[in-house]
Amino acid sequence: MSAIPTSDRLVLVVEDEPQVMRLLATGLPLQGFRVVEARTGQEALRQAAAWVPDLVLLDLGLPDRDGLHVLADLRAWSQAPVIVLSARGAEGAKVAALDAGADDYVTKPFGFPELLARMRVALRHAARAGPATPAGVFESGALQVDLDARRVRVDGEIVKLTPIEYRLLAVLVRHAGKVVTHRQLLAEVWGPKSADERQYLRVYMTHLRRKLERGRTGPPVFETEAGVGYRLVWDGA
Repeated sequence: MSAIPTSDRLVLVVEDEPQVMRLLATGLPLQGFRVVEARTGQEALRQAAAWVPDLVLLDLGLPDRDGLHVLADLRAWSQAPVIVLSARGAEGAKVAALDAGADDYVTKPFGFPELLARMRVALRHAARAGPATPAGVFESGALQVDLDARRVRVDGEIVKLTPIEYRLLAVLVRHAGKVVTHRQLLAEVWGPKSADERQYLRVYMTHLRRKLERGRTGPPVFETEAGVGYRLVWDGA
């Protein structure tokens, strides 16, 4: 694999499995990253405070405390992207981690190239503090969303959306490249009391997909994380 231009980004790896830690501690520097290691939750919080990493790779099954508690403590003061690495592949575990503030979730065993790709997306997202430009315009592939003018175009043509469809798209744009859980989407678009009404979301996502992907042969605008939520594809260009 060729090196990735990362400008010596610092990654805190929180992992108690020796084989996984060895893979990351040796592989990431070859890709241009600096690595700080932690094998417990307490050590992770100490290292995070001391080094202020650009990105955190966090295992949930730590020997001293659950990784979700570590994530909650990190999120109390840090906005660094956090990618959870866990053997817990159940939908509930993914939803809990993403709702707690994780930027992404990778199930073990994982492929190193895929992890690198997810890290690049998370770092791009963090570096721009959101995918929209200063003018409030988001672009990815054929999709263009002018957040100030509330105007949506695909391949240069204006697409008319209902108010709810637009609000749903705007939330996904603000979190482009990240999985947004069903509960978060429902709460932000319909309000906290609707956080469990997934049928609303499925219906409107179907409408939104039809309008934004109709007749196109390119890559999809949205990706579905089964049982968890949706991700708006962002090329970061």
